[in-house]
Amino acid sequence: MKRRLLSVAALGGLLAAFLAVPAGPAAAAEILVSQNKPATASSSEWAGTPAASAVDGDNGTRWSSAFAAAQWFQVDLGTATAVSRVAINWEAAYARAFQVQLSTNGSSWTNAYSTTTASGGQQSIPVSGTARYVRINLTQRALEAYGYSFWEFQVFSESGTTNPANGLLSYAKPARASTEQNDPACNPCTADKAFDNDPASRWATSATTGWVDPGWIQVDLGATAQISQVVLQWDPAYARAYQIQVSADAATWSTIYSTTTGDGLKDVINAGGTGRYVRMYGTARSSTYGYSLWEFSVYGTGGTPTAPPAKPADPVFPATRLVFADEFNGGAGSKPDTSKWTYDPGFPQNGEVQYYTPDSANAAMNGTGALVIEARKEASNGRDYTSHRMNTSNKFSVQYGRIEARVKVPKGNGLWPAFWLMGDDFLQGRPWPYNGEIDIMEVLGRNTSEAYSTLHAPAYNGAGGYGQKYATVDLSQDFHVWAAEWDSKGIRFFLDNTLVFTASKDTVENTRGPWIFDHKFYLILNLAVGGDFPGPIDATTPFPARMLVDYVRVYQ
Repeated sequence: MKRRLLSVAALGGLLAAFLAVPAGPAAAAEILVSQNKPATASSSEWAGTPAASAVDGDNGTRWSSAFAAAQWFQVDLGTATAVSRVAINWEAAYARAFQVQLSTNGSSWTNAYSTTTASGGQQSIPVSGTARYVRINLTQRALEAYGYSFWEFQVFSESGTTNPANGLLSYAKPARASTEQNDPACNPCTADKAFDNDPASRWATSATTGWVDPGWIQVDLGATAQISQVVLQWDPAYARAYQIQVSADAATWSTIYSTTTGDGLKDVINAGGTGRYVRMYGTARSSTYGYSLWEFSVYGTGGTPTAPPAKPADPVFPATRLVFADEFNGGAGSKPDTSKWTYDPGFPQNGEVQYYTPDSANAAMNGTGALVIEARKEASNGRDYTSHRMNTSNKFSVQYGRIEARVKVPKGNGLWPAFWLMGDDFLQGRPWPYNGEIDIMEVLGRNTSEAYSTLHAPAYNGAGGYGQKYATVDLSQDFHVWAAEWDSKGIRFFLDNTLVFTASKDTVENTRGPWIFDHKFYLILNLAVGGDFPGPIDATTPFPARMLVDYVRVYQ
């Protein structure tokens, strides 16, 4: 949950531009079609939890029902829609048994999904059919004393799939804006950054002249185009009121969409129009700051589109093709394999008190099939403690798959074992958190009956990372398997093959900010001592403390 960086030594002086690997125009792109559509329900617990709160895009508001077993909730999509998926973010009062049902008229219903063993949390349910109305029919409560409650009920469609007949038109096209910020605080945040298909770069209006209304940004599609959809991924400096406009000459503009109730984050706008130029014209800022967009994507036909680099195909889980492994089966005292691992010595971050020693002085095989990473109470480079950190940078990186490790963690105040991934553009000079960080496992030695899985990105990082703490058995007593199953739709985290957290790309983009995890990452193992997150060591902390790793494996 805290920032970690490679040492300067591990960077090796490499400097280059960030290489994003975004979706190509032939990739499927689901559209959220239920947000702010009319919603009704069999009942509401009280006036503060109406049905509309489950389709407002806000995970801080919810619908809850009367305290009875037979309940329903439905949303009217407005027109017959090819439905591909339903996502539900349950509150504690979830349904054990329910059906997802589809209807074209709101009276005759067809079951698209049914379960009697649901476990709440965040569910993503593939469905197939054409419907104007989508309903969840709730039949058994998990908490018998209460009703049902969910934060969000989202319906998605692939009817807007970005294929060559309805593709991304705006990638790498010439852009202009009312003003641009290009200074050390945002270097650069020029207009072109909103059209580079890189969700970790952005456009912002000038901090000196641009914090005024109106503010605008436009793109030249190269030729006349038929616009079908515009997607805006806002920074916190979003527009409360704005229009999407089109023009043939960048002088005379026609409005194809307008709102005065913008709420930031991700706006998917299904609006049609014809023009060579497309503009976001902001007329009311949400704060005293200006306007800022991570991405401004225009879809349709025509123009002179440039295809962005294609990303790899999604794995099919359970993934079985082994693409990286270290079983740590060397003899006692043998060192980690330098054809697979880079030793990462130096000083840590986060207020930690150890020094990471070079040449794996604190890491060796135990001769019985495990790597031992050892934290010691010993002086080195001005620190009173030493430990080890190693990673696969410049040796192995991966985009998508199942990444897993079998680990036994140490117990003791201030100890902080971790198995995690860093975006490999960090090696080319992109700073954290813009490169992205995926923490598959963090355990704090002060309470080894809890673990954490967390994502870090520009809009959610450090203590504000997007993640989950989950209670479990005492993890220091035996080995346990942590894994992440990662594809273009999100990342699912597992402990001993039990799902403990789901990070859905759609949910993150609609509730927290841009998803920056569609590129390559490298693997890291380390044992930290002390720091902001685990807290200080004390007289009870055992030294040497040992983190044991049975294996690390990656499947696609």
